[in-house]
Amino acid sequence: MLWLFLLLGILSSGCQTVYNTTMEKVFGYEKRQLLTKAVTSLRKDEQKAQQEFKDAMTQLKELYGFQGDRLEDMYNKFKAAYDDAASQSDVVHNRIQNMENIAGSMFSEWEKEIKQYSNPTFAADSKRNLTETKSRYSQLLKAVRASEESMKPVLTQLKDHVLYLKHNLNAAAIGSLKGEAISIQSQIEQLIERMNTSIAEADAFIKNMPK
Repeated sequence: MLWLFLLLGILSSGCQTVYNTTMEKVFGYEKRQLLTKAVTSLRKDEQKAQQEFKDAMTQLKELYGFQGDRLEDMYNKFKAAYDDAASQSDVVHNRIQNMENIAGSMFSEWEKEIKQYSNPTFAADSKRNLTETKSRYSQLLKAVRASEESMKPVLTQLKDHVLYLKHNLNAAAIGSLKGEAISIQSQIEQLIERMNTSIAEADAFIKNMPK
């Protein structure tokens, strides 16, 4: 049970680097396994982020279409949805950072170990695999970074609406902003497409990583 308490303590500390090192040194995980886990976690959190942004858009559309005296309740639901989307975007950012750290460490170790071969055939085969893995990873990183960048303008617009409605929560103000929702919806749809591309790249990378 000691290992379980150790792992829980590391997780509660929130230090991903220490966690990765412990999983490798104490529990015997290879860097390729840690990278696969990191990409898997990123994929799951991107999927969750997709849903959070969809929820924020749904709440905003419902607020703009609402007729009645419960505007405060509708605004609170929209703000909560925005807060969830903003929070999840931070989670995705941290997942990407962790993935990059592990990948950099793995590729560096791989390159050093290729030089240790005495068999030139083994060395050439390992170098080819390294090149191919780096290429797949580069595609993945490009996709996830594009997805992350697409979140920023959407969050900025959603935040503007949260702040404006906080001080102008009335039917007239809501009516004047209905057109803005169309612009945000278009950006969110583009964001979802980029997230789908990123998730597909993550799936492909995981599938091709050695077990």
